[in-house]
Amino acid sequence: MKNIAIVVGARPNFMKVAPFLRILKKNTSFKSTLIHTGQHYDDRMSNVFFKELDIPSPEYNLNIRSGSHANQTAEIMISFEKVCNKINPDLVIVVGDVNSTMACSIVAKKLQIKLAHIEAGLRSNDKNMPEEINRIITDSISDYFFITEESGKENLLKEGHNNNIFFIGNLMIDSLHYGLRKIESKERYFKKEYGLITLHRPSNVDNIKKFKSILGALSDISNEIELFFSVHPRTNNIIKKNKITLNKNINILNPLPYLTFLHLMRDSKVIFTDSGGIQEESTVLKIPCYTLRDNTERPITLEQGTNHLVGTDKENILSIFRKNQYSINPNYKLPYRWDGLASDRIIKTLEDIL
Repeated sequence: MKNIAIVVGARPNFMKVAPFLRILKKNTSFKSTLIHTGQHYDDRMSNVFFKELDIPSPEYNLNIRSGSHANQTAEIMISFEKVCNKINPDLVIVVGDVNSTMACSIVAKKLQIKLAHIEAGLRSNDKNMPEEINRIITDSISDYFFITEESGKENLLKEGHNNNIFFIGNLMIDSLHYGLRKIESKERYFKKEYGLITLHRPSNVDNIKKFKSILGALSDISNEIELFFSVHPRTNNIIKKNKITLNKNINILNPLPYLTFLHLMRDSKVIFTDSGGIQEESTVLKIPCYTLRDNTERPITLEQGTNHLVGTDKENILSIFRKNQYSINPNYKLPYRWDGLASDRIIKTLEDIL
């Protein structure tokens, strides 16, 4: 029986591994160990996701918590190395692009353990993003690459990775379908029409000039449609620290449990975000999404999804929104293998390679 260690650290990781873990725990070919680094530790950003998505409790929680990138990465590496030496896995699986992903990848390879990266090959080509550095480093040392879209394969081939690339689809969409089934009987979140905002990337919220430019555009848009702002804890701290006042038509919401947020998103008319996962989810939900960034590592959502890349300049955001408003791509076609069956394909692939 092969021993697999699965690493999670932040909210997006939980959603991506949930469907995979539910199937893996029933598979007698593998012994699996779930390791939570504790990178997201607030109950609203962590524990509630385990409950709602029926994820088994992690066998190990490293309880790393917040800190600078260097400090957090170092502490994760030290703690994860101890776990690996104890459980001696045949394969470590990491997910996405957070600090936990990169830190645990480095430890695994230093210990000569095979490494698989779920959501491999995505590139924004913006090295000012910490996530981009994490992606590049993780892929540079991975043995197996599980990709979500064709651009992932193209990027990996350009970087010299010619083998062990598996187009398994998108685990985020597996969780989306699972969550939608759980809330299918619920009525509309609000009777009125509304839009949804999420903002959390340091490049957007730490730069106060840029942050205010984005909020200025959203303030104008909120005069046309009421907006609900699901505020990440660090974003909320920046709003308070800089005494930023929002338009009365922008309603602040604390971080929401996944199913509550999904309910809110499902019934929204438009979404404004800098999140990677929401670009994907809105594409499947057929909701127009305006990505408040200058680039995206998920180009498929622009090419055949519902996503518009609008940057962070107020006038540019307003110009693109007013041109498109609540319309979606008339040539809309669901991306290949975004069908809710990615977790089954991962299991089959693991059986083949292990």
